[in-house]
Amino acid sequence: MSTQKPPNSSTHSTSKPTQKTIAEITGLAVTTVSRALQGDEKIAQATRLRVSKVAEEIGYVPDRAAQRLRTGKTKVISLILDPHNEILGFGNSLITGVAHALAGTDYHLNVTPQFLGGDPIEPVEYIVRNKLADGIIFSRTRPFDERVRFLRERSFPFTTHGRTEFGYQHSFVDYDNEKFAYESVLRLMQKGRRRICVILPPNHFTFHQHLNYGYMRAIRQEGLQCYIPEGINLDSDMPEIFEWAQTIARTSDAPDGFICPGETSFLAIANGYRQAGKERGRDFDAVVKSSSQTLHQIDSQIDNISEDIRQAGALLGANLLKTMLHPDGPFEQTIQDPDITFPALKSYQD
Repeated sequence: MSTQKPPNSSTHSTSKPTQKTIAEITGLAVTTVSRALQGDEKIAQATRLRVSKVAEEIGYVPDRAAQRLRTGKTKVISLILDPHNEILGFGNSLITGVAHALAGTDYHLNVTPQFLGGDPIEPVEYIVRNKLADGIIFSRTRPFDERVRFLRERSFPFTTHGRTEFGYQHSFVDYDNEKFAYESVLRLMQKGRRRICVILPPNHFTFHQHLNYGYMRAIRQEGLQCYIPEGINLDSDMPEIFEWAQTIARTSDAPDGFICPGETSFLAIANGYRQAGKERGRDFDAVVKSSSQTLHQIDSQIDNISEDIRQAGALLGANLLKTMLHPDGPFEQTIQDPDITFPALKSYQD
């Protein structure tokens, strides 16, 4: 009894697909297919995407064990992710951005958690010493970050979400937190606020300095009262920030303006002030850094300045691919400009 092959079947479906299979289907050379799967930027993006699509359609899976033996490469990128919640959806947005940058390459993304309170160098050392990845991405940098020093000494490819103060160069993507803080003070002053509080991250992070520089520059320039709280910071739990806000709201010198570098600190402060009988727009105002439309959906009149975390992830992925191709530089260094679009001023007395 004979069987008939489906109209579109080929010999490719009866054996394990290889790079040669992809080359036959696309009409490209095997070497071009190989370079496209590796994310070589000398291969046109359209070609890389076409190769990736065909590879997915035919079920091509590289033999990673053989590949690693042959090249010494894992074809894995490791993203070390902090579980902080300062910005809603930070982790998901960053992962999505990095994954987008790796699309069309044969690199896979692994996410490694960095637990709060743990030594940040530990996951980096573990990945490098056990050869678990070809490149590393990590965030929340410190001025003289031991992770950067460790990786530079070993010429291990990496890029960071955040800057350092080392004299040597390395790849990074960062947000202009100094400008965010400066423009936030000016906006609050425009709304008649004089005693302005900023919620800063722990002072061992580089972006603590950038936020503080921008904040103090505007405060001094405009002759306003500064207020930097003791006992809480950007990494404090929401209940802790809520209790602080509720207590401070009942004092005679309570801040009437807040700069929140993340949605969660604002939500806790707003709730604390509300419990103390204070109303936003009448008794206080805030400028919030956000990466989504969540706050806008809650109240379209909330002043927020956007940070595009998904774009940051895409830039980090692209920068790391370049660093792996050119480990001695030049290194890509990108500072994202805050997207400042405030709603028209409105009187809450109306």
